[in-house]
Amino acid sequence: MNPPTKKSTVDKRNTVCTAVGKNLKKLRIASNKSQETLAFYAEVDRTYISQIERGVGNPSVLTLANLCYALDITLSDLFAPINISLKPDGIARRVNPAKIVIQQKKTRLR
Repeated sequence: MNPPTKKSTVDKRNTVCTAVGKNLKKLRIASNKSQETLAFYAEVDRTYISQIERGVGNPSVLTLANLCYALDITLSDLFAPINISLKPDGIARRVNPAKIVIQQKKTRLR
């Protein structure tokens, strides 16, 4: 048996997360805040800020809104320079996708 291989963090990145992370970092530096200070005011862990800025983390919209509040910006300020859209990759997003179930009507005759 081969030992399980570790996926590199590069494999976990996508262009949208990377673009959001780069812009968040740019805005954080412009506001003269450290990752630690931003994390404190946004009430998230500092390591999560690092993951987001590297494009590895995939934050929720609520987390992004909290980060924007801590930076005294709006969500539109965060997303303004980002003009990216992604085509679905065709990879199943669920382990157990829903299936169409067709039930036949039971007759009432016995």
